[in-house]
Amino acid sequence: MKTKQDIHGWIALDKPEGLGSTQALARVKRLFNAKKAGHGGTLDPLASGLLPIALGEATKTVSWAMDGQKTYQVVVRWGEARSTDDREGDICAVSDHRPSDSDIESILSRFEGDIEQTPPKFSAIKVAGERAYDLARAGEEVELAARTVRIEKIEVIARPDADHCAFSVTCGKGTYIRSLARDMALALGTVGHVARLRRVAVGPFGENDMISLEKLEELGHKAPGDNAMEGVLRPIETVLDGIPALAVKDAEAQRLRQGQSVLLRGASAPIAQDAVLVMWGQRPLGICSIEKGSLKPKRLFNL
Repeated sequence: MKTKQDIHGWIALDKPEGLGSTQALARVKRLFNAKKAGHGGTLDPLASGLLPIALGEATKTVSWAMDGQKTYQVVVRWGEARSTDDREGDICAVSDHRPSDSDIESILSRFEGDIEQTPPKFSAIKVAGERAYDLARAGEEVELAARTVRIEKIEVIARPDADHCAFSVTCGKGTYIRSLARDMALALGTVGHVARLRRVAVGPFGENDMISLEKLEELGHKAPGDNAMEGVLRPIETVLDGIPALAVKDAEAQRLRQGQSVLLRGASAPIAQDAVLVMWGQRPLGICSIEKGSLKPKRLFNL
C-alpha cells in the first residue's frame, strides 16, 4: 500500500448527481493519496455541482468555506409535493394550479433578506439526539423549529413549461433550497418540490474553478506520481479572503509556532480581531486572534 501523502490545499469538485458528499470526498482523497480530507458543505446525492474539498492542513479552514455565501440553480416542479421536498420522495399532495410568470415574479421579494424557514423533515438536523431523516424514514412525525436564514437574491432564469421554473438563488449558511421551493409553491397557491439542483458557487469558489472526478482521474493516469495533481490544488488560504491578513517576521513566527503570543507594537497595530490570517513570507502560518494588542495563535498550519 502506498504511503499516504501530506497534500495541502483545496479542490473545487464538480460533484455528479447520484453520488453522496462523503463518497465524493473519499474518491478525491484516494486520488490524491492524501492523509487528511474534509468537505466544505454537504450536497445531497440528488444535487450536482460545487463541493469544496480540503486536503491536509486546508481542513483547518473548512468552517470558513461552510460560512461562505452559496449560489444554486434550482428547477422547481409545480403541482406535486413530495415527502422529502425533492423528486426522490413519495408524492404526498397534488394541485392543478400552475402559477403564471407574473405571479412568480410577484412573490420573490417575500423570500429575500432574512426570512424564517422550517427545514425539511428529511434533513440532517438532530431531534432529541436522532437525525430528522432517520425519524422520518421510521414513520415518526418530525416537528422542526423554524430558523432565520438569509437569502440575498432570487431570480427566474428559465420557464421551460407550465410545470417547471428554474431559479438562481444566492443565500447564506443553513438555507434549505428544498424548503424554499416548498414555501414558494405554497405562496403561489399550489404545491411543489425540487426537481433538479446544482450548486455553482461557494464562498470564493465559482463555476470556473470546478473540476470533475473524471478529469482528476484522467490527470492521475496521464502523469502518475505523488505530486502529479498538485497543480490543480488551490492554496489553503483561498477560503480566508474575507479575513484580515498580517505579515510576521522570523522571530515572531517562531514564537507563534511555539504557542506563544506576539506583542504588536506601534500606533498602527491592528485593533482586536477574532481571526486574522498570518503570513510568514509567502507561506500561510495560520489563523490567530488579536487580543489586547497581542497576536495569539488559534490554528496554525503544519507546513
